[in-house]
Parts: sequence; structure tokens; C-alpha cells
Amino acid sequence: SRAVFREVQQLRYQVFSEEYGAIFLGPEKGLDQDQFDDYCDHIIVRNRQSARIVGTYRILLPEQARRAGGYYSQHEFFLTRLERQIGDLVELGRSCVHPDHRSGAVIMLLWKAIAQYMHRHRCQHLIGCASVSMRDGGIQAASLWDRVCIKMPIDPTLEAYPRNRLPLDQIVRNPLVAEPPLLRAYLSMGAVICSEPSWDPDFNTADLPVLLPMRRLDGRYARHFIGSKD
Repeated sequence: SRAVFREVQQLRYQVFSEEYGAIFLGPEKGLDQDQFDDYCDHIIVRNRQSARIVGTYRILLPEQARRAGGYYSQHEFFLTRLERQIGDLVELGRSCVHPDHRSGAVIMLLWKAIAQYMHRHRCQHLIGCASVSMRDGGIQAASLWDRVCIKMPIDPTLEAYPRNRLPLDQIVRNPLVAEPPLLRAYLSMGAVICSEPSWDPDFNTADLPVLLPMRRLDGRYARHFIGSKD
């Protein structure tokens, strides 16, 4: 319903504006809205006691992306090689959990629903962006990029290219920076990074595109989320 939609957009606005300093230029104040919302399916988690939405993700199927004029990620990256190699790219976006509910249970419920959704639609590849705050001038983003490069060289057949590349050669590094929880979770589930970071000025983040083939979903996650790996 429209009321649920607005509640999702209010939660996203609250989290992204307070934690990243995101700037929203939509028609309504206090809401995170864009042209992709109407084309996406939205997964939500409610708190049983308060009945409030405390977690959300949005999902864009390939056919929905065609109707929307592309994927949201294409605002930040050229995905030509990925689209050429993979015909069933499903985009995940706007990952958002209320700060009072980040013990892990909410994100596990969201991922259970995502895995079931992928299983139901018979799609095998998830793509999304893992965001790193730019409030430190890019130190965390550049340092994490160095770490990722060493551990996980990019597959040239699945490489994306940033539209708004970070000037990595001009940013100092801090090897002790922590990985954001979402990026750490993606990598632990078997995701691969497809490009160096792209700067998103509206959200004041550096974004890394991640590709998660469902076949690589770690066994314990697969059993927990969908009960089997088939």
C-alpha cells in the first residue's frame, strides 16, 4: 500500500541522511524517493511489538529494469560486460536497518526473504552496491579497495567501470580501517567485487559493485535461507 511505501521511504531517509549525510532532492521532505521505487519489489521486516518497519531492501528483476530504463547501479557504473555475460542480473539496493535493530536478526530475515525470492524467480545472480562513507575524505574507501585488490583480483570478463572514479592516487591510506558490516557480509557470502569505487555525491559515499552468484552462497547460508542448495 502507499502507506507502507511511505514508511519504507521514511526509514531510508532517516538512516541515509543521518549516517551518510545523504542529500535528497525528491518532491517530499523526509522521504527517500526515486524513479526506481515503483518498478522494484520491496522486502520489509516489521517489529512485532511496535509494528514499525525496521528493515528493508528493494529488488529489481531484469524485466523490471528494462521497463525502468536500466539498473540503478548504472548511474554509477558501466555494466556492459556484466550484462553481456549474465542474462539474469537481479539488483539489490537501499539496504536499510533501523539503528536500534542491528543485532543481526533483521538482516538475517531480509536475506532469507531475498534468497527465497531468487529461488522463486529462478534467477542466479545478484548485483548491488556496498557503500562506504566519504565523510573522512575517502580514506576508508581507498584503504578497503587496496585490501580487496590483494585478496580478490577482478575477473576481467565481469569488470564494471566507475562513472565517477575516486582519485585513488591522491588519497592517503589507513590499513587499520574496518570493513562496513554490509560489505563484510557480502564477501562472507561469496560475493566478488567488480570495479574500483565510484563516488556517489548525493549519498556522499564511495560505492563498490558486488556480484553474488547464488551457487557461491556459502553452504550454511543456503541451508538457513532456503533449506537446500538446489
